[in-house]
Amino acid sequence: MPSFVRVEMEDRLAIVAINRPDALNALNSAVLRELSMTIEHLSMAADVGAIILTGAGDRAFVAGADIKEMVGLSALEMRSFSEAGRRLGDTMAACNKPILAAINGYALGGGCELALACDIRIASDRAKLGQPEVNIGIIPGFGGSQRLPRLVGLGWASEMVYTGDAIDAATAERIGLVNRVVPAERLLEETKALARKILEKSPAAIALAKACLRSALEMPLAAGLDFETAAFGVVGSTKDKEEGMRAFIEKRKPTWKGA
Repeated sequence: MPSFVRVEMEDRLAIVAINRPDALNALNSAVLRELSMTIEHLSMAADVGAIILTGAGDRAFVAGADIKEMVGLSALEMRSFSEAGRRLGDTMAACNKPILAAINGYALGGGCELALACDIRIASDRAKLGQPEVNIGIIPGFGGSQRLPRLVGLGWASEMVYTGDAIDAATAERIGLVNRVVPAERLLEETKALARKILEKSPAAIALAKACLRSALEMPLAAGLDFETAAFGVVGSTKDKEEGMRAFIEKRKPTWKGA
């Protein structure tokens, strides 16, 4: 059975590549299952502090969902396929490690939606992003209609979804769809550098910060503030809080325990 997901470890950094370059890393049911299982495993792994998600090859992050698989699906099967994409996005949101997308080429349809489910997006200057589903008579099904307007606003999300047009990396940066654009040959190193900066922080604090940031997308302000206050209390009980504050006072680098 072929593996569609490749994982490489560099210290506490997991680099996950969707490994289907002959199909421009298109997402079929097998890829969705394997990627969900991979993220779940890395979330529980004590030796992983951050995750970079990218695509194999130099042409595509993920060019979209696999149309060859979808074309023969019934309405119920289409719903199940959407649910598989939804589960992957939920798994990424629930992962207690930050996930950074290194967008190395086309990120269209399901590929754009996969990038949207990440915490941070770094794009190659060759990247193209879009939600072209209407061009083949469907709509975004892996979270695009919900995550995209939350990130770039309803106007830009509507234009991208209604026209099906892709945007270039510079436009994606301007509207806030990606954090920054870097030269293609520097993409992975720049993304690794950002991930390593995060790895220098307390794993416990990062996990709680991610939970709070995610809650901001889903909760009314008052409920989100309640969540933050509760999390602030939890982080106050950690060894990392004690170590971080003592290290600050003693003017030394902290040694995190991750608890």
